[in-house]
Amino acid sequence: MTTFNPELPEDVREVREWVHAFARDVVRPAGALWDDREETPWPVLQEAAKIGLYSMDFFATQWFESSGLGLPVAFEELFWGDAGIGLSLTATGLAAAALSANGTDEQVGTWLPVMFGTPDDVAVGAFCASEPDAGSDVGAIRTTATRLPSGDFRLNGTKTWVSNGGIAAVHIVVATVDPSLGARGQVTFVVPPGTPGFSQGQKFRKHGIRASHTAEVVLDDVVLPASCLLGGVDKMEERLARARSGQRSGGQAALRTFEATRPVVASMAVGIARAAFEYARDYARERRQFGRAIGENQAVAFLLADMATRIEMARLLTWKAAWMGRQGGGFTQAEGSMSKLVAGETAVWVTEQAIQVLGGAGYTRDHPVERFHRDAKIFTIFEGTSEIQRLIISRAVTGLVVR
Repeated sequence: MTTFNPELPEDVREVREWVHAFARDVVRPAGALWDDREETPWPVLQEAAKIGLYSMDFFATQWFESSGLGLPVAFEELFWGDAGIGLSLTATGLAAAALSANGTDEQVGTWLPVMFGTPDDVAVGAFCASEPDAGSDVGAIRTTATRLPSGDFRLNGTKTWVSNGGIAAVHIVVATVDPSLGARGQVTFVVPPGTPGFSQGQKFRKHGIRASHTAEVVLDDVVLPASCLLGGVDKMEERLARARSGQRSGGQAALRTFEATRPVVASMAVGIARAAFEYARDYARERRQFGRAIGENQAVAFLLADMATRIEMARLLTWKAAWMGRQGGGFTQAEGSMSKLVAGETAVWVTEQAIQVLGGAGYTRDHPVERFHRDAKIFTIFEGTSEIQRLIISRAVTGLVVR
């Protein structure tokens, strides 16, 4: 039986060094600028595309890397550089995962290249699931997809909290074709660029990850051909028939996407926590009070010890969850949710303690720990709040229907 080995394969170590160099030399120096601008850092995306870091080949290679650790290790480095820019570089991966998980080979081959564009003309993708009244409760999605006599589908609704929403070349949209079935009556569509009736709503001004574009998207009588239904009409009809007869329908697109990507999201949080810890550690070595480095005081030294320990715990849990996901056997105790929960809350706690180590200096924008703390908070909220992760974990470990 294959067992988890935390020793990174050589090819993953090489990727880590390569991505770390880009994060150190390109991403980190630009972090404060794009945070202030609250704009998508297109020049950074283009630089990443030129070296092959922002590309469908890179995402696909690392997603299917045999140990399962390729993307988590790479994303930790990017978010160590800067979380806002990191999310701009990785948000397309969520849309790509939804497309790959639900689409036919032809649909994936057609739309995946459009999501990323080319090194000279980069593009982004967007996954549209959340709604104003359906965030954690994906079963409450109200965006409708109505089948027309022509065989086309008409979509109406509003999506919110969409990374790259409105600026993406390709949007992957979750909609319901049978509201009576809840989440089991949902399907996903590709919305091509320039589709009539599809528009960007308000752009959100956020507490953190401000270099990542987040907005509403509005679907007003958007008509799509059946070829834009991921998986095809026959597969949809089969799933709906099973659901209506009370059989298992094979799962729902939004939930499958989130389950697959939770360890990857957890690795992002680990990267932020590590950046904050390293900055606080170095500051504690250099900052002198009462004739000695503040790191010589147990109050500070023990705090740094706890920060380092929690980061190691979060990383190992994240790596194990990513490895389990790659083995194909699924999670036995909701390990994907465990990794997201622990890493997200670790990032919030570690970045707050980093500010504490710096004192008043840490509360100013003269030091990046203030930005790290703002960036970390989203990891207890998006792609499943901490409360939702606890709900999933509790159901898995008890076997009970916890509400």
